[in-house]
This record gives sequence, structure tokens and C-alpha cells, in this order.
Amino acid sequence: MEECWLTKPSDLPGSVKDSNTMKTQSKTPTMANVVTKHSISSELAQKMVDEAVAKARELGVTENVAILDDGGNLKAFSRMDGASIPTIEIALNKAYTALFGVSTQDFFNFIQGDPSLLAGIPTLARVAAWGGGFPIKVDGEVVGAIGVSGAPTVQNDVDCARAALALVSDAVPTK
Repeated sequence: MEECWLTKPSDLPGSVKDSNTMKTQSKTPTMANVVTKHSISSELAQKMVDEAVAKARELGVTENVAILDDGGNLKAFSRMDGASIPTIEIALNKAYTALFGVSTQDFFNFIQGDPSLLAGIPTLARVAAWGGGFPIKVDGEVVGAIGVSGAPTVQNDVDCARAALALVSDAVPTK
């Protein structure tokens, strides 16, 4: 394979040389195959974690709280002192599952009516089909997800997640 060394900007593919000023200008590529998407900021993700932890303290429970961005990457996380180690992964999985665009409880309600889904879906990696995971939506677009796990009851997990979702005006589920 032949090595190629570019010695000046005008040697870059897609560049044109302006003959009057000898400056190099880049051609603007067509953006037809590129999409614009939105994702939760690390600042909002951390505020949501803090809010969920505050709610857990108010309830007297310990939680693991995970916020994922729209691509399933960890954005913010907290494991409260005393929160169960195995529920770290459960919180992450609840958030990942909520990236489908529905709460994990709604997801369970959907799959429980179909025996093949009920048998197959829970065997998938990173899928959790019980309450405590919610998508984070802005203007109807999923920008991330929250998963909360560790408390004695799923309702505690749900309450802590809803407290965090209240920071995003249109993210709080109606049911």
C-alpha cells in the first residue's frame, strides 16, 4: 500500500484552492444522509439523579439511579450508600429498556399478553420488564432514559424516577 502525505490544506480531498487569495476552502458536503437528533445533557442528567436521590431519602429508601442518553450510553449514575449491588445492573437495564419509548411497567403490560413475547423478551440482555424505568422525552422525542432500582418496592423506584422526571416538563408520564 502506498503512503500518502498531505503537506498543505489544499491537498485535502474535497478542498479547492481560491486562485486569487491562495486560501483553501472546504466544499460543504451534502447532508442528505445525516440526521439531527437530540440527547440529554450531562448537566440535566446529573440534576435528575440528584432529584431521584433526594426523593429516595425522603422515602427512607436507598436506590441506584441511572440516566442513559438516547444511544444507551451512561450519562449519570448514583449508588446511594446501602443500595444493593445487584440492583446497579437492574437500574441500568430499566433505563435501557425505557429507550423503547415506554415505561418499563407499560412494556411489561404489553408483553404479558403474548406468551411468545413473555418467554423471549426477558431473556434479552439489558431488558428489564418491571417498573422503575422511564423514557426522558422532550417535544415527544426520546432524549434519554432513567432507571431506578434498589428500594424495597417497585413503587418506590417509580416514585423516585417520577420525581426526577418532573425536572423535564413534558417527560412525566400521565399514568
